[in-house]
Amino acid sequence: MSFVVRTFKPAAALARASRLSARFYASEAAAAPAAGKLVVNFALPHEAVLKSKEVNQVDLSAVSGDLGILADHVPTIEQLKPGVIDIIADSGSTKYFVSGGFAIMNPNSVLNINAIEAFKLDDIDPQAVAANLAESQRLASSAKDELTKEAAAIEIELYESLQTALSAKSK
Repeated sequence: MSFVVRTFKPAAALARASRLSARFYASEAAAAPAAGKLVVNFALPHEAVLKSKEVNQVDLSAVSGDLGILADHVPTIEQLKPGVIDIIADSGSTKYFVSGGFAIMNPNSVLNINAIEAFKLDDIDPQAVAANLAESQRLASSAKDELTKEAAAIEIELYESLQTALSAKSK
Protein backbone atom coordinates (compact mmCIF):
# COMPACT_ATOMS: atom_id res chain seq x y z
CA MET A 1 0.00 0.00 0.00
CA SER A 2 1.43 3.37 -0.96
CA PHE A 3 0.26 6.80 -0.08
CA VAL A 4 1.33 10.31 -0.91
CA VAL A 5 2.53 12.55 1.84
CA ARG A 6 1.90 16.15 1.04
CA THR A 7 4.31 18.50 2.70
CA PHE A 8 3.40 22.05 3.50
CA LYS A 9 5.78 24.50 1.89
CA PRO A 10 5.42 27.88 3.61
CA ALA A 11 7.49 29.76 1.00
CA ALA A 12 5.29 28.53 -1.85
CA ALA A 13 2.11 29.34 0.07
CA LEU A 14 3.41 32.81 0.89
CA ALA A 15 4.34 33.41 -2.76
CA ARG A 16 0.84 32.38 -3.88
CA ALA A 17 -0.77 34.57 -1.23
CA SER A 18 1.37 37.59 -2.12
CA ARG A 19 0.51 37.23 -5.82
CA LEU A 20 -3.16 37.15 -4.94
CA SER A 21 -2.93 40.19 -2.69
CA ALA A 22 -0.83 42.09 -5.25
CA ARG A 23 -3.51 41.51 -7.87
CA PHE A 24 -6.17 42.66 -5.46
CA TYR A 25 -4.33 45.86 -4.57
CA ALA A 26 -3.43 46.64 -8.19
CA SER A 27 -7.05 46.25 -9.26
CA GLU A 28 -8.13 48.42 -6.35
CA ALA A 29 -5.69 51.15 -7.38
CA ALA A 30 -6.90 51.04 -10.97
CA ALA A 31 -10.52 51.30 -9.82
CA ALA A 32 -9.83 54.38 -7.67
CA PRO A 33 -11.03 57.65 -9.13
CA ALA A 34 -8.13 59.22 -11.00
CA ALA A 35 -7.71 62.75 -9.75
CA GLY A 36 -4.47 63.06 -11.69
CA LYS A 37 -2.62 64.29 -8.62
CA LEU A 38 -0.55 62.49 -6.07
CA VAL A 39 -1.15 63.57 -2.47
CA VAL A 40 2.02 63.58 -0.34
CA ASN A 41 2.45 63.56 3.42
CA PHE A 42 6.13 63.91 4.39
CA ALA A 43 6.85 63.60 8.12
CA LEU A 44 9.89 63.73 10.36
CA PRO A 45 9.78 62.90 14.08
CA HIS A 46 9.79 66.61 14.97
CA GLU A 47 7.81 68.18 12.10
CA ALA A 48 5.52 67.64 9.15
CA VAL A 49 7.42 68.75 6.05
CA LEU A 50 4.38 68.37 3.79
CA LYS A 51 0.75 67.76 4.70
CA SER A 52 -1.73 66.68 2.02
CA LYS A 53 0.29 68.42 -0.69
CA GLU A 54 -0.93 67.73 -4.24
CA VAL A 55 2.01 67.06 -6.56
CA ASN A 56 2.61 65.61 -10.01
CA GLN A 57 5.37 63.14 -9.16
CA VAL A 58 7.82 62.02 -6.46
CA ASP A 59 11.19 60.50 -7.31
CA LEU A 60 12.99 58.66 -4.51
CA SER A 61 15.81 56.23 -3.79
CA ALA A 62 14.67 52.97 -2.21
CA VAL A 63 16.59 49.89 -1.20
CA SER A 64 14.90 48.06 -4.11
CA GLY A 65 15.94 50.79 -6.60
CA ASP A 66 15.03 54.28 -7.72
CA LEU A 67 11.31 54.96 -8.13
CA GLY A 68 9.21 57.56 -9.87
CA ILE A 69 5.78 57.65 -8.26
CA LEU A 70 2.73 59.15 -9.96
CA ALA A 71 -0.95 59.21 -9.04
CA ASP A 72 -2.59 55.76 -9.14
CA HIS A 73 0.75 54.02 -8.55
CA VAL A 74 0.46 50.41 -7.40
CA PRO A 75 0.45 50.31 -3.57
CA THR A 76 3.85 49.56 -2.10
CA ILE A 77 5.99 49.96 0.98
CA GLU A 78 9.59 50.92 0.28
CA GLN A 79 12.54 51.30 2.62
CA LEU A 80 14.40 54.47 1.70
CA LYS A 81 18.15 54.51 1.40
CA PRO A 82 20.25 57.62 1.85
CA GLY A 83 19.45 59.77 -1.15
CA VAL A 84 17.31 62.45 -2.72
CA ILE A 85 13.55 62.74 -2.67
CA ASP A 86 12.48 64.99 -5.54
CA ILE A 87 8.95 66.35 -5.14
CA ILE A 88 7.70 67.69 -8.47
CA ALA A 89 4.67 69.99 -8.50
CA ASP A 90 3.24 72.52 -10.95
CA SER A 91 5.19 75.23 -9.10
CA GLY A 92 8.52 73.43 -9.59
CA SER A 93 10.73 70.82 -7.97
CA THR A 94 11.93 70.62 -4.37
CA LYS A 95 14.72 68.21 -3.49
CA TYR A 96 15.33 66.82 -0.01
CA PHE A 97 18.16 64.61 1.13
CA VAL A 98 17.05 61.87 3.54
CA SER A 99 19.28 59.49 5.46
CA GLY A 100 16.65 56.75 5.34
CA GLY A 101 13.05 55.99 6.21
CA PHE A 102 9.98 54.52 4.56
CA ALA A 103 7.63 55.47 1.73
CA ILE A 104 4.15 53.99 1.76
CA MET A 105 2.01 54.29 -1.36
CA ASN A 106 -1.68 53.78 -0.66
CA PRO A 107 -4.35 52.70 -3.18
CA ASN A 108 -5.99 56.14 -3.06
CA SER A 109 -2.98 58.01 -4.57
CA VAL A 110 -1.70 59.10 -1.15
CA LEU A 111 2.04 58.74 -0.56
CA ASN A 112 3.27 58.85 3.05
CA ILE A 113 6.98 59.44 3.51
CA ASN A 114 8.47 58.98 6.99
CA ALA A 115 12.12 59.82 7.57
CA ILE A 116 14.35 60.34 10.60
CA GLU A 117 15.88 63.47 9.09
CA ALA A 118 15.58 65.42 5.86
CA PHE A 119 17.26 68.55 4.59
CA LYS A 120 16.64 70.62 1.50
CA LEU A 121 19.46 69.87 -0.90
CA ASP A 122 20.05 73.59 -1.43
CA ASP A 123 20.79 74.01 2.31
CA ILE A 124 23.67 71.49 2.39
CA ASP A 125 27.25 72.80 2.33
CA PRO A 126 29.41 70.71 -0.07
CA GLN A 127 32.65 71.65 1.76
CA ALA A 128 31.24 70.42 5.08
CA VAL A 129 30.20 67.14 3.43
CA ALA A 130 33.71 66.65 1.99
CA ALA A 131 35.33 67.38 5.36
CA ASN A 132 33.00 65.01 7.22
CA LEU A 133 33.56 62.29 4.63
CA ALA A 134 37.33 62.59 5.03
CA GLU A 135 36.99 62.40 8.83
CA SER A 136 34.74 59.31 8.60
CA GLN A 137 37.22 57.63 6.26
CA ARG A 138 40.04 58.43 8.69
CA LEU A 139 38.02 56.94 11.57
CA ALA A 140 37.26 53.80 9.56
CA SER A 141 40.90 53.20 8.68
CA SER A 142 42.18 53.80 12.22
CA ALA A 143 39.37 52.04 14.12
CA LYS A 144 40.53 49.41 16.56
CA ASP A 145 37.16 47.73 17.15
CA GLU A 146 34.37 46.49 14.88
CA LEU A 147 31.71 48.80 16.34
CA THR A 148 33.72 51.91 15.46
CA LYS A 149 34.44 50.54 11.98
CA GLU A 150 30.76 49.81 11.35
CA ALA A 151 29.67 53.25 12.58
CA ALA A 152 32.27 54.89 10.33
CA ALA A 153 31.11 52.76 7.37
CA ILE A 154 27.55 54.00 7.86
CA GLU A 155 28.78 57.60 7.96
CA ILE A 156 30.85 57.03 4.81
CA GLU A 157 27.79 55.68 2.96
CA LEU A 158 25.78 58.70 4.05
CA TYR A 159 28.41 61.28 3.05
CA GLU A 160 29.11 59.56 -0.28
CA SER A 161 25.37 59.63 -1.03
CA LEU A 162 25.31 63.31 -0.12
CA GLN A 163 28.26 64.03 -2.42
CA THR A 164 26.57 62.17 -5.27
CA ALA A 165 23.35 64.13 -4.73
CA LEU A 166 25.19 67.45 -4.62
CA SER A 167 27.23 66.68 -7.74
CA ALA A 168 24.05 65.68 -9.62
CA LYS A 169 22.42 68.94 -8.52
CA SER A 170 25.23 71.05 -9.95
CA LYS A 171 24.98 69.43 -13.43
